[in-house]
Amino acid sequence: MMKNIDWSKLGFHYTEPEYIVRAGYHDGAWEEPYATKDKYLHLHVSATCLQYGQEAFEGLKAFRGVDGKIRIFRWRENARRMAKSAEGLYMQPVPEELFGKAIRLALAKNLDLLPPYGTGATLYFRPLLIGTTPRLGVGPGRDFEFIVIPSPIGPYYPGKFHCTTFIVNRHVDRAAPFGTGHFKVGGNYASSFRATEPAHAQGMDCLFLDAKYHRYIDECSAANFIGIKGNEYLTPRSTAILPSITNDSLMTLAKEKGLKVTRRHIRLEELNQMSEAAACGTACVISPMDKVIDPEKGITYSFGNEPGPVLSELYHALRDIQFGRAEDKHGWCTIIED
Repeated sequence: MMKNIDWSKLGFHYTEPEYIVRAGYHDGAWEEPYATKDKYLHLHVSATCLQYGQEAFEGLKAFRGVDGKIRIFRWRENARRMAKSAEGLYMQPVPEELFGKAIRLALAKNLDLLPPYGTGATLYFRPLLIGTTPRLGVGPGRDFEFIVIPSPIGPYYPGKFHCTTFIVNRHVDRAAPFGTGHFKVGGNYASSFRATEPAHAQGMDCLFLDAKYHRYIDECSAANFIGIKGNEYLTPRSTAILPSITNDSLMTLAKEKGLKVTRRHIRLEELNQMSEAAACGTACVISPMDKVIDPEKGITYSFGNEPGPVLSELYHALRDIQFGRAEDKHGWCTIIED
């Protein structure tokens, strides 16, 4: 059992759980998920995940609500997205119910890692799917392992909800238009490190443009882009970006608040016409931009030093649902009895 955790000092970092959950796929069938204290993979050096990148992952959270109840947010959407990633990399998809059973088991075996309400911290789950068949010839595996790694994480903004500066990168393409950008696979993130690490060293994050024309906004490092233009909620339409579950949730809330929601190609220069801009994803929910720097053009797009009113309202609206402070009209939260 983990004890004496200082929830106030948790960041978005790995904390060792007591148990992880695993399930293997062999001879055409999935085994039942089981909890284990073994955190290491017993993997052949020629496994297809190592040789040919057969790997996909997800990220989702469980929340201790204001009413004391435990809520897992939209896990079925994560299961469906992982299935699409698996199909895209020619892996065996994890059945939705097996995915959910593994998440609930990981929660049950690590309840002491679920942060109390009021800390802003949550229990994060990292589902992972890898190909384990030994191969040297190019081709997919036929054996797979599914793993759920739980870890408590602190609030993305430990203090005040605040802004981040982003820098445009034209020299690194995160993903090709018809490649793996719309799947959640490790290679997409590894390919971005050449851009993100120098940006992080300067206290900034990256804004990637489309790989074909370098003209349109694509993604913000590991998160979708959203912009507010008048009464319009804008987000890119692209075959190279991940379909964000957070963005989907925010679009629903935006429509309910009377905003027009538009998904289309967004030219970088349109930032001049936006009052607010942000990245959005599971970790941060919304990460507002104070400015976007385009070093090659010598242009800086500014949005103010404080989060804008529209994004702030959407941020708190989603957090209120996740923590049980507002009605979950869409059935996004699965309530777990502990």
